[in-house]
Amino acid sequence: MNGELIAVLEYLQREKGIDKETLLQAVEQALLQASKKSVGPSRDLRIDIDRTTGAIRALAKLLVVENVTDKNEEISLTDARRINANIQLGESVEVEVTTQKFGRIAAQTAKQAMLQRIRQVEKDMVFEEFKGRAGDIIPGVVRRFERSDVIVDLGRIEGIMPSRERVPTEEYQPGDRIRAYILSVSNAAQGPEIVLSRSHPDFVKKLFGLEVSEIADKTVEIKAIAREAGYRTKIAVVSRNEKVDPVGACVGMRGMRVKNIVRELSGEKIDIIRWDPNVRQFVTNALAPAKLKNLILDEAKHSVKIIVDPDQLSLAIGKKGQNARLTSKLTGWSIDIEKEETAALGFEEKVARAILQMAAIPGIDKETAEKLVKCGFHSLEGLLTADSNDLSEIIGPEKAAMVHQAAIAEQEKREGGAQAAAKVESPEPAEGEQQA
Repeated sequence: MNGELIAVLEYLQREKGIDKETLLQAVEQALLQASKKSVGPSRDLRIDIDRTTGAIRALAKLLVVENVTDKNEEISLTDARRINANIQLGESVEVEVTTQKFGRIAAQTAKQAMLQRIRQVEKDMVFEEFKGRAGDIIPGVVRRFERSDVIVDLGRIEGIMPSRERVPTEEYQPGDRIRAYILSVSNAAQGPEIVLSRSHPDFVKKLFGLEVSEIADKTVEIKAIAREAGYRTKIAVVSRNEKVDPVGACVGMRGMRVKNIVRELSGEKIDIIRWDPNVRQFVTNALAPAKLKNLILDEAKHSVKIIVDPDQLSLAIGKKGQNARLTSKLTGWSIDIEKEETAALGFEEKVARAILQMAAIPGIDKETAEKLVKCGFHSLEGLLTADSNDLSEIIGPEKAAMVHQAAIAEQEKREGGAQAAAKVESPEPAEGEQQA
């Protein structure tokens, strides 16, 4: 058995990469527990395996005394000096206490100890291999299902894809080859546990890193990502090199790069958006191709109110609100989209709009427009019908006269433009033509 033990250990070292000394120490520890049944209780027992021959000995440390009262704990000075001639009373000496039936016990125990240690070492080696790979994409083969969880064969170990990490639109069959994102790696009592995901937003982010070289070399950066797995993903990108178009780099020549990712995601739609530090522009980019009429930001509530034409409302919101929902996740701002006619403008907004329209009349500056609007003059028609004394009280006689003249000039300009437009729409008959 002894020679066979060394041969087996050397084989395991070559085939499984498990250190022979590690296995020998495991066998010694297991034999130490088993030896108490055959050797009996001893003061201090130790198992020694010869590293060359494989010979196994059980050694007990006994106390040297004049008169032995407990043979399991003590040894006489005479017997001790047969082992060590220089031993003195009160010292300890190791004595071999191997029994005849120890060989059979040793063989059985050594086998169990090696198997157990091999399993433990293999688990430790797998954990060491995978513990730093959280966040990587790994290929595997679907093996079986445990309730709604998918068990994936990763080669040396099996990973688990919980139902919450599955893509709702994907169906898996045993034998299917898939790629998944390593969500976490933990060393549980039963061995390493690797949790996989195909629905996590970082799975798409990692796919772009593998497919787009500009992202891999950090020329293009993914600033934000929002995903509804199986349906649509929005990804915001920015370039650190002004000569590199971040959206074009991600799309690729003839769309090949993004097509490869869409194929991996079983047809999931991907919107690639140019990131912008300006929230207004970023939201506008994220909601494209919908055309937005106005954006009202509320910094305190971290929300954006968006006004669109009625025909753009369904495009901006998206199917079942998906476009607006993903835009909110992507930008980090709450999104509220309304049709123009249903948008309730506040009083301050109405005043601001009236001031801008008044200041757009040549000859009326913004300060004068603000005074006029606050006193109730909101339109050109209102200025034309206003009493000169009322205007003089608000802005002074000189400015009142200037404003009145500016209003008359603007009215004449608008009337002239309307007449010219009517003339174009109803042209005079050409020479030789009969007038109807």
